[in-house]
Amino acid sequence: METPQPAAPGGTRAGAVAGRPGPDGTHGAAPWVVRWRSRLLDPVLALLLLLLGLLGTGPASENQPGTVPPDGAAYAAVAVAALVVAVRRRWPRATLAVSALATAVYLVLGHAYGPILVAFFVAVYTVAAYLPVRPAALAAGPALAVLLVHMFFSAGAAPGLVGLVPGAAWVVVPFAVGVTVRLNRDAAARNRSEQARRLADEERLRVAQEVHDVVGHGLAAIHMQAEIALHLMPTQPERAESALTAISRTSKDALDELRVTLAVVRRGDDGGERSPAPGLAQVPALRDRLAGAGLPVTVEVSGEPRALPVAVDLAGYRVVQEALTNVLRHAGPATAAVRIRYAPAEVAVEVTDTGRGGAGVGRGVGGSGLAGMRERVTALGGSFDAGPAADGGFRVYASLPVEERS
Repeated sequence: METPQPAAPGGTRAGAVAGRPGPDGTHGAAPWVVRWRSRLLDPVLALLLLLLGLLGTGPASENQPGTVPPDGAAYAAVAVAALVVAVRRRWPRATLAVSALATAVYLVLGHAYGPILVAFFVAVYTVAAYLPVRPAALAAGPALAVLLVHMFFSAGAAPGLVGLVPGAAWVVVPFAVGVTVRLNRDAAARNRSEQARRLADEERLRVAQEVHDVVGHGLAAIHMQAEIALHLMPTQPERAESALTAISRTSKDALDELRVTLAVVRRGDDGGERSPAPGLAQVPALRDRLAGAGLPVTVEVSGEPRALPVAVDLAGYRVVQEALTNVLRHAGPATAAVRIRYAPAEVAVEVTDTGRGGAGVGRGVGGSGLAGMRERVTALGGSFDAGPAADGGFRVYASLPVEERS
């Protein structure tokens, strides 16, 4: 739910939602940007139009015989039509109404077509560009009617019906331009909104994958340890106690890792210090937890361990974690070996086991856990392979480039 924001002068809401136009048509621009534009650029434009009107009205009259030479009333109308543009983005309807009235008075007095029409053009464009089409049309219609009064009632030579088309063009053309600009702006805003929604969906899927990896691994280890405890409780209670201790430790580690994973979707947190994301440096700790669950794991590291990009480090760890979880679930009595190889341009991880190979449920290449690993690795530009090993058991291999890819 949006929190209501105080209204800025002229009804512009300070907290316009990104991707949707506010009442001033700014499409979620930052409030200070809107104020800067309306308070600086629009007055500058108004002064330029005023200067154009004062300097150009006289020459325009000289080139149009039969019109009334500009006088004080003419220059007053020119000044009003130009200066009102200074508030065009705050009050577009009022700007158009004042500009249309000033322009109509100027023309009814018989003065020549001149720079005053440029100010009127800007006012019509503003209404079309910053208001929805229906309200803009309802504002432009009366403005057109007021402008065309001079066609039949003028102190100079009245053009009559012959002047309707060129007179109407001063409304139709800027209105069409403004509507086109607004539609393009709306389309761009929708594209930004759809892109933001797509990125949010991808982030949710990423978090769901992280939760699947953390919870799946933790529950598999806890289940195995609980089975051991139940089996040993009647005859060897001291060993059962060790299994229960391992359950406590595994559940705590899983909860801590889950808390770090879900921190990305928190809102309004205090920004306090949190544990770092899992990485390959934590594989030995993972090995120790699985040893307590009854799965002996050996870890071999070749090359010089070094800091990796966060996404690469996390992906490598998740591949090892998911592969060992599958061994725990599906391989039966087995041992596992993890090999981590650091190379200048990549890091490779390999997990092999001595279990039932591809025969167990979920061990095939089409398993959802393997599909998740493959997607995670390929998204970073790496390669992934999984299948029965040549000498029995199962093998998972992933190679990841050391440079993150966007």
